[in-house]
Amino acid sequence: MNFLTIGHRGVMGVEPENTLRSFVAAQEAGLDVIELDLHLSKDGELVVMHDARVDRTTDGTGAIADKTLDELRALDAGRGERIPLFTEVLDAVRTPLQAEIKDVRAARALAEVMNDRGLADRVEVASFHDEAIAEIAGLVLGVRTALVAGRYGTDVVDRAVAVGASRLCLNIRRITLEIVEHARKADLSVFGWVVNTQDHLRLVRALGLDGATTDYPEIKRTGRFTA
Repeated sequence: MNFLTIGHRGVMGVEPENTLRSFVAAQEAGLDVIELDLHLSKDGELVVMHDARVDRTTDGTGAIADKTLDELRALDAGRGERIPLFTEVLDAVRTPLQAEIKDVRAARALAEVMNDRGLADRVEVASFHDEAIAEIAGLVLGVRTALVAGRYGTDVVDRAVAVGASRLCLNIRRITLEIVEHARKADLSVFGWVVNTQDHLRLVRALGLDGATTDYPEIKRTGRFTA
């Protein structure tokens, strides 16, 4: 498998995260995959944002789940960008996507879009929530899934196997060779996040990981030359 570089919320190190501007920049930079995050609005629309609240990344306040799509769209998500719908991202870029389910309720809405558009080959679904991965696996035939973890031990491999995930996306600051070896025995690919420095990139290479999630497009360029 070739080493893959995933753009974290687009290229959030240089553009407003989880915006069309950021996703287009990630595609133009040649990143292999674009990662984004999904929540449901109050009226059931599948919107792209990381946090459960809009406070950090927009000029508004409050929970996404308490706002309608129109209310969310009225907010500035940075440099005049608006909070995008997942379907808008699909239309804006051609690069493969890794869609991370933040709100477990979003799994069913995502499955509907994936089935309607035949996206099983283009969109990998990721989540910290085991139940979200298990749910979407039962709703979308042939979907590829990844379990994401920030604090974990070797048990994370068993969790991934239990929900049928084929990939682990792990916090680079906690990853160990023991965990990687355990994952390999279970036939899981392993990615590290968030890889923003040359030291982290060298660790990714030393551990023999399959790829890295990064905030910066230059990691894609330098990654090819890092032993």
